[in-house]
Amino acid sequence: MTISVGDRLPEASFMTMTADGPNKLSTADVFAGKTVALFAVPGAFTPTCSASHLPGYVQHADALREKGVDDIICISVNDAFVMTAWGIDQNVEGRVRMVAEGSALFAKTTGLELDLTERGLGMRSQRFSMIVENGVVKDIATEDPPTAEATGAEAMLDKIAAA
Repeated sequence: MTISVGDRLPEASFMTMTADGPNKLSTADVFAGKTVALFAVPGAFTPTCSASHLPGYVQHADALREKGVDDIICISVNDAFVMTAWGIDQNVEGRVRMVAEGSALFAKTTGLELDLTERGLGMRSQRFSMIVENGVVKDIATEDPPTAEATGAEAMLDKIAAA
């Protein structure tokens, strides 16, 4: 069953990179007490994700924060090293937090997994975006690759403005 508006995010573990190496975070560490613009991509460095999805959130980070978003998080089924390298490549510093979900457990427990085994990528996350307030889903959008419009930053800004 896919997570829906009004559902609380499941407990999960995520990884981010720190000066001391990879750091494990819980769902509470990432979402408690905050409004978070969360978006997921099927893979770091993939064409649509690198050309439009992530860059859109980097470009609109200030506008999202002006609308009350405390944190903008990009999540992918990759490791923290890959997510950090992709963040450097995309100049996300201070605008988007790169979070790794290496085993696809969050994707699976939210019902947002995507099996790309036939393409040589294994189990991944669907392309999605969520507005999450204190761990509760307030809005969710999904779409099939290769598009990144319904889950992009501009669509999220429109939803926040309409709320």
